[in-house]
Amino acid sequence: MTGFIRRFAVAFLGLSLMAGLAHAQMDERRAEAELISDRVSVAPGDTFYAALRMQMDDGWHIYWRNAGDAGLPPRLILKEGTSLPEDAVGEFLWPLPHLIPVVEGEIMDYGYDDEVVFAFPVTVPQDASGEIKIVAEADYLICESICIPESADVSLTLPVGAPVENAGAGAKIGEWIARVPTAFPGEARIDDATEPWRLSLRLEAGFPEDAHIRFFPFNHEISHPAAQPQRAGPDGASLSLTPDRTGSVSDTLDGVIRIDAPGAEPVGYEISAARGEIFAGTADREVQAVMPGKGLGSAADGAAPLGFERIVMLAFFALIGGLILNLMPCVLPVLSMKALGMVQAAASGRAGELKSHGLWYTGGVLISFVALAGALLLVRQATGSATLGFQLQHAPTVAILALVMFAVGLWLMGFFELGSSVQNLGGTLANRGGAAGAFFTGVLAAVVGAPCVGPFLGAALGAVIGQPAPAVIAVFLAMGFGMALPFLILSFVPGLHRLLPKPGKWMDTLKQAFAFPMFLTAAWLLSVVAGLAGAGAVGWTVAGATALVFAIWLGRQGGGLRKGVAALALAGAFVYPAMQANVPTAPVSGSSQAAFTGSYGEAAWSPETVQAMLAEGRPVFVDFTASWCASCQVNKLTTLKTRKVQEAFKDANVAFLVADFTQKDPMIAEELKLRARAGVPMYLWYPAGASEPQILPEILTQELVIGLVQG
Repeated sequence: MTGFIRRFAVAFLGLSLMAGLAHAQMDERRAEAELISDRVSVAPGDTFYAALRMQMDDGWHIYWRNAGDAGLPPRLILKEGTSLPEDAVGEFLWPLPHLIPVVEGEIMDYGYDDEVVFAFPVTVPQDASGEIKIVAEADYLICESICIPESADVSLTLPVGAPVENAGAGAKIGEWIARVPTAFPGEARIDDATEPWRLSLRLEAGFPEDAHIRFFPFNHEISHPAAQPQRAGPDGASLSLTPDRTGSVSDTLDGVIRIDAPGAEPVGYEISAARGEIFAGTADREVQAVMPGKGLGSAADGAAPLGFERIVMLAFFALIGGLILNLMPCVLPVLSMKALGMVQAAASGRAGELKSHGLWYTGGVLISFVALAGALLLVRQATGSATLGFQLQHAPTVAILALVMFAVGLWLMGFFELGSSVQNLGGTLANRGGAAGAFFTGVLAAVVGAPCVGPFLGAALGAVIGQPAPAVIAVFLAMGFGMALPFLILSFVPGLHRLLPKPGKWMDTLKQAFAFPMFLTAAWLLSVVAGLAGAGAVGWTVAGATALVFAIWLGRQGGGLRKGVAALALAGAFVYPAMQANVPTAPVSGSSQAAFTGSYGEAAWSPETVQAMLAEGRPVFVDFTASWCASCQVNKLTTLKTRKVQEAFKDANVAFLVADFTQKDPMIAEELKLRARAGVPMYLWYPAGASEPQILPEILTQELVIGLVQG
């Protein structure tokens, strides 16, 4: 076991060093950019092709004209020193892209990797002489598992005189112009009368046998990650398209179709599909096509999920996150119960009992995390998406948790003893050598702690949350094992238990002192109930707590009748408040649209508000938070609501926006998916003029935030 601890420490140190090295290298470019031309010299009035040639590092990609769910297309910004009028430099010709699954089945992008050449026409003025010069900045977003905005200064100088071709560069530009989709030699229609929409493609010669067709829209009318089931007939083919939740067709649906046929290079056509019924002979039979195109598929289309090595890496991050989860403020009160149990077990002098404590606690944590993963998968299956912490968006669950915390506080105060005075009320948890008590503590720690997404967890869970069930369960198990590991090591490593203090009268005092964090946790959960279901639900939960105390008091009196009444009171203490909390009085969606009135907030978040603030030239800080997220509240108390941070925001004219995820909000859930995060907290920082945000750590400090604002 000592060797295991050493290897674990070395692995953790290595990971930290690699993370630091990666951060130190963030300023290095991940792509090389240059301007090339199909001419060595040009003549006045000549039109030729120049091109932005980009070569990306292995594993990195940039984006098509429509980036998909996330990302930005590259652009060429002309700078001072350019000798041509702006309208002399034409638009990019966009080569045929491929699919880039970011989160399988959830987030889909369109783009390029390895190499891409964006050709554009250039017209030489009739009065040009001497030389022409293009001085520009190539501005682009390049992504792997993270996204980095980069730019490169590029230029092109050509003498004016007799036109001379550049054979090498001209061949390269011609190769990529050949990959630009051409006009579709047939007809296209979109039938949007029902869902899914049906894109009908009529082609006189038909499509190649076993060809796979994929539609890439110019805009965002459709769901980018959704599968596009294909049908075919003697006169063409058709695709089923899933509309985006805000998508609609005006007059035409415009975009590109990519055709991948076995043994052939992919072919692209630009289409403009008019609204109308599908063409006859284009949807007679289903097509089960195998996609040969590199990067073409999504999970729904049959692409492979994340590789084994990637899953192992995410599981390792989840394990580290589980370890750190023990330090989250929502978990510490529950761990106090476990600490007392460990002291008592160590005092017994029986190593087997101490190991039993560790194993039962670990079992409770692991089973709870598996159950949480299963529930998340069911929610994802039913609704199409799920986020960590969804259980605390359900008012009845929060009300029951508040009552459980209150009951634990009463037990710590000595108001009743589990397994003795209330054994007929369901309290046999401590009767079997503390095993069930340890298991129950593990369950409670997992249920309360899971929504407190800590460092290493947000990105890992965000990346895996759209994966197949085995991958999701594996990462959740790793997170649970990390959470249980400190107590497991304490239980099994010889000699460590001697570090625990000897039992004595101090334990009763400390046990009673630990009751107060439990009561405070119950009070915090009551505030969550208020946000979810209103003040009435809080009142019924308090009434449930009263019924709970009454049941315990009556159970002490003895007698079968009294104990029967006590059992009914105990059941009612939990059931009736949960029923009342199940009738919310506040809206359950769209909370991000509501006016925010918190003392630290300036405005409610929405993508439109972000764009409006950026358009005004203001930097933007976005706080994705929830009243049930204890880590969020700690960050507010220690950082965001402090005078120094508030003054820094004011001095820099920062727009502080709040996305409140206390209740289910589809818009916020979509943004979390877009940023590959599994839940809150999430903090986005947009410097003035930025188009994409920087995602900040889940644990904030005043120095970090002030440094960003003033930097």
